[in-house]
Amino acid sequence: MLRSILMTTTAMSLSVVASQATAQTAAKSGEPSMVSEIVVTATRREERVLDVPYNISAVSGQSIDQAKVQNSAELLRTVPGVSVVDRGYRNQGVSNSIQIRGLNVDTAILGDYAVSAVAPVSSYVNDTPVYANFALKDVDRVEVLRGPQGTLYGSGSLGGTIRYILRSPQLGEFGGKASATASKVDGSGGVGWAGDATVNLPLGEKAALRLTGSVQDYPGLTDYVNVYKLDASGAPVAPSGVLSPDAVYERHDDADTVNIWYGRAALRLQPTDWLDLTLSYTQQSDEIGGRRQVTRGFDGYGRPYGKYDNGSIQLEPSSRDVALTAMEATVDLGFATLTSSTSSYNHHGESVSENTGYYAKSGWLAFYYNFPRPMASAVRTYSDKAFIQELRLVSNTEGPFDYVVGAFYAKQKLGATQDSFLRGFKRAWDTAFPAYAAAVQSDQDFIYNRHEDFTDKALFGELTYHFTDRLQATGGVRWFDNESKSATFMDVPVYTALSAPTNPHFQSSDSKALFKANVSWKFGERGLAYATVSEGYRRGGANAVPIVGRYAEDPLWQQYGPDRVVNYEAGVKGVARGVMYSAALFYVDWKDIQINTVTPNWGFFVAQNGGKARSMGLEAQVDGRLAGVHYNLGYTYTDAKLSENTYPPTGGTIPVALKDARLPGSPEHAVTFAVDHSRTLSNGVILTGRLNGYYQSSTRNAVTTSSKINVGLPPFQIWNASATATFDKWSATLFVKNIFNADGVTGRFTESYMGSVPAAGYYGSGAKDLITLPRTVGLTLDYAF
Repeated sequence: MLRSILMTTTAMSLSVVASQATAQTAAKSGEPSMVSEIVVTATRREERVLDVPYNISAVSGQSIDQAKVQNSAELLRTVPGVSVVDRGYRNQGVSNSIQIRGLNVDTAILGDYAVSAVAPVSSYVNDTPVYANFALKDVDRVEVLRGPQGTLYGSGSLGGTIRYILRSPQLGEFGGKASATASKVDGSGGVGWAGDATVNLPLGEKAALRLTGSVQDYPGLTDYVNVYKLDASGAPVAPSGVLSPDAVYERHDDADTVNIWYGRAALRLQPTDWLDLTLSYTQQSDEIGGRRQVTRGFDGYGRPYGKYDNGSIQLEPSSRDVALTAMEATVDLGFATLTSSTSSYNHHGESVSENTGYYAKSGWLAFYYNFPRPMASAVRTYSDKAFIQELRLVSNTEGPFDYVVGAFYAKQKLGATQDSFLRGFKRAWDTAFPAYAAAVQSDQDFIYNRHEDFTDKALFGELTYHFTDRLQATGGVRWFDNESKSATFMDVPVYTALSAPTNPHFQSSDSKALFKANVSWKFGERGLAYATVSEGYRRGGANAVPIVGRYAEDPLWQQYGPDRVVNYEAGVKGVARGVMYSAALFYVDWKDIQINTVTPNWGFFVAQNGGKARSMGLEAQVDGRLAGVHYNLGYTYTDAKLSENTYPPTGGTIPVALKDARLPGSPEHAVTFAVDHSRTLSNGVILTGRLNGYYQSSTRNAVTTSSKINVGLPPFQIWNASATATFDKWSATLFVKNIFNADGVTGRFTESYMGSVPAAGYYGSGAKDLITLPRTVGLTLDYAF
């Protein structure tokens, strides 16, 4: 399959080249510049990508805008070495599912609730470490840094760091842009629309204000075809009496509606030549009607589900709000530049999830006497608040030494709750057993509330020695001290006799030094070879499970330790005959891996440490022009596996994951491909055509030994195309996403895990595939001023 994809991309590239006449230059036509020409600040200095001595990719904001990239999942599919679980818009800020170099052991279906362990890949918005999944609006560039980055960034990471750099206000310039988009998604009964506007306002010679606003409104495409009709109390309607199994179902077409509001204001002040200040505020609100996830197979009555049907017996909306305030100051001290970043954010959300399929398949409905019309609702919330301060000093003087030193402080409060309800159970119990009505308190059968206070303090830095103009070596260190305090409240209140609230507390701390070593050599006119060894670290924490009382767990579940990686990397990059190239070999040794799971007795959400894993592979990319056509081709090979069996922390003899099991979510082979070409007509109109594709080989849904979850996911490819006509200040872009309408499954709730169980009265299905956005055709009008 991989060979056919490579042959297809090569043939398409040659056909495009053969069909084009000579083109205008990139600067004149407005084509995106080569990757090598993008200036990044990954090393805390402004450098071209080709001059950074490790494997980094950058995507310009111009490219994002021209290709009409709609979300981060689509964007990251264009970057070699990066994979992502595409859950659609619902709960898109709950769980960071970005994977770099295969470092992941969590099942692809996580995402409905906030997990205990932090993500292996850290993400930044400018200089604030936060996973908020903001809309991609007014972006200057996106930088993807592979491997641990703790010696350059305040927030450490295992697999890498992704930075979303937003455009700064421009002094002395008035301008902006407005755009409107209409689009139609396969399976949807309506037309979606989006509107964006950005304006840059000069406030004298030393200040400027930049404002950005965006609204997205999409009608949805997933049909919830067997949803219970509810009565005034929120329980399923009982047309033939409470104890009769009869139910009334409704159909809700295009249920996964999307409404997103985004806004950002940035004020920049430059009172002197040596001081630059930017104060910004960013806010986003999401209202999502349901899942963009589809059910395959049949319902409990034997009726087949359609292409975009979902078998949930209840609607599953979600909402979230995130606000980020940041003050960034740059002071030119002459010998060095001092940068201060002070920020705070508040990110919270909630959702309703269909949980009846899990109850039915696990046998839990028998615990509730298989009462008629079972409807298990999981109402979940998450919250993430933080104050962050980072200081950096970057040398400016010429000489054999360069340095970067920094200090980092973060105070973070995390929260996660789940309130589970068996809608209508209390009414059915009272009707069936009136003499024992007091035995059941309410419909609520589970309460869970977890809070964590986390404090991180770190010192970090790098020192580079230039042996010659071409040869240099860098050493880096990061020392940190962190502390975590956790509290968990849990109860099973449905039966009066079982209700026993528990509220354990726990705390932990850790401090350590991490190291990095790098050597690089510039060869030829524009070539660079490098080798790096770097350590990565992910904090541990406290699960705070009870160890006494009715809901006691083994004390070994109370906390989990940190996990660590040693990343080895060697690569070359450069430009030869106008073609940019980069290639890197990597090997990652991962110890004490953290796995998000639940406790065996009462289902507390916890993280546990496993054994060892390793990942090795190749990342390669070329970027250039041929006969006026700009092309980009990337390939990634990743072999990521467990190095030993993984056992429960309680010392059980039965492994929960086996040696040599593939790590989930990361394909062994991935290919990215893109071409674009512009030409100017005699009337001055510039026509630009673009085509890009992505292919990934098969993946695994999980790493565990459970056949209910650990299933294979098929390979897929996604192709996108667009055409733009630009004249004066106006441009019009016609685009098609996912031309061949591939499912692109990146996660699966299996039938054996959450499917129909008619014998227990459950005729719906919680089984579903996480699919990419189906074929989307749209038109965007842009006006620049």
